[in-house]
Amino acid sequence: MFQRRKVCRFCADKNVTISYKDVKTLRLFITETGKMTPRRISGTCAKHQRPLALEIKRARQLAMLPYAPSHF
Repeated sequence: MFQRRKVCRFCADKNVTISYKDVKTLRLFITETGKMTPRRISGTCAKHQRPLALEIKRARQLAMLPYAPSHF
């Protein structure tokens, strides 16, 4: 009936860092349309969702991630 709660990958593995340079990891938290996935879907905790959102925005400003879906 209810799904099991997802575990935050950053809490589970302390060696994984959130960085705008790691585009491969950041792409896991972006939809096909280029939007950031919310916490309830990605399973990220609030503590790590805030810096994750900042790093995604930083990567977008540096043109490492797209704003528009056509450039994805």
